[in-house]
Amino acid sequence: MAEAAELVVAGGIVAHACEGVWGLACDPMNEAAVRRVLHLKRRPASKGLIIIGAAASDFAPELEPLCAEAAARIRDSWPGAVTWLVQNIRFPPWIVGDFPTVAVRVPDHEQARQFASACGHPLVSTSANRAADPPARSAEEVRRIFGDEIDGLLPGAVGDRSAPSTIVDAATGRVLRG
Repeated sequence: MAEAAELVVAGGIVAHACEGVWGLACDPMNEAAVRRVLHLKRRPASKGLIIIGAAASDFAPELEPLCAEAAARIRDSWPGAVTWLVQNIRFPPWIVGDFPTVAVRVPDHEQARQFASACGHPLVSTSANRAADPPARSAEEVRRIFGDEIDGLLPGAVGDRSAPSTIVDAATGRVLRG
């Protein structure tokens, strides 16, 4: 895990297991790394990316402006497969795309949380696939799709979730996916 975290901190892209699929992780504040992820996935920057953290405290700046009830609802859903759209406080434009919000989650996957913790900050975590293709569900699939285009692969196993995370708008409570 330390080696994978060092790669991310140095600006690399590392594949990792999450609740139901493999993801590609990088430092959200490193524009070059994020642009590489978008290029590998063939994903437009305008769509934005999901950020994962080790704990709800990783997103304190985003939760602080919310009413106490909304912040508690978010904290109570984590760790879990619920991604919340919250007002963007600190993430750069290459993360949020065309949106005033940022998508944040504390995953229900112990290794993914430990990985974010080892990196010392929240991570971009987006499904390991090319746009419009199904996401990788094994390390072998990640290797087949991306080969040496990524900098590392953190050995692990995906959880038993079969669907992507639910996405909820924190301001309205509207479920956008899931």
